Amino acid sequence: MVTSHLPAIYLASSSPRRQELLTQIGVDFAVINHHVDEQRLGDESAAAMVERLARAKAQEAARRIGHLPLRPVLGADTVVVIGDEILTKPTNQADALRMLSLLSNRTHHVLSAIAVESEGQIQSRLHTSKVTFAEITPEQRLAYWESGEPIDKAGAYAVQGMAGIFIKHIEGSYSGVMGLPLYETFTLLHEVLLQR
Repeated sequence: MVTSHLPAIYLASSSPRRQELLTQIGVDFAVINHHVDEQRLGDESAAAMVERLARAKAQEAARRIGHLPLRPVLGADTVVVIGDEILTKPTNQADALRMLSLLSNRTHHVLSAIAVESEGQIQSRLHTSKVTFAEITPEQRLAYWESGEPIDKAGAYAVQGMAGIFIKHIEGSYSGVMGLPLYETFTLLHEVLLQR
């Protein structure tokens, strides 16, 4: 007899980092794509933006489940904030080099929001971490861009990759800086699954 394994949740993200992190804590999941415009609305704060986007991704993916078995849907979003500027994914090389220059020898904040949609209800959590960079020379910035790693990363860097050599100190959640704060994710999923 053939049996099929059903996921415990759906993940509204194609991010390999988020998939690795969920696997790390033993969460079974299947990926459901979403089509959410990730642009900032007016002058909304970084916190409001990431929480809105995490919720929108979970809700939009939940609408796309169709004939699949109903399961909770997890959405997430991450931005980097330095001073008053929100850094999302760089649009090109010049944008990435500008971001890395801004982050050089300074402390910035990484905001990661998660949201879980289940049976028409949605709950979300927000986590903030502080990251301090060493000085990054122009040559290092260019070499890092040419590695290809910054292309699809908020703030133009990946904490778990080569950018680790720039990081002097992290206060908060390493996994949150990667894009999925594991403590908040596990706690929220546990609460939602207990309510089902």
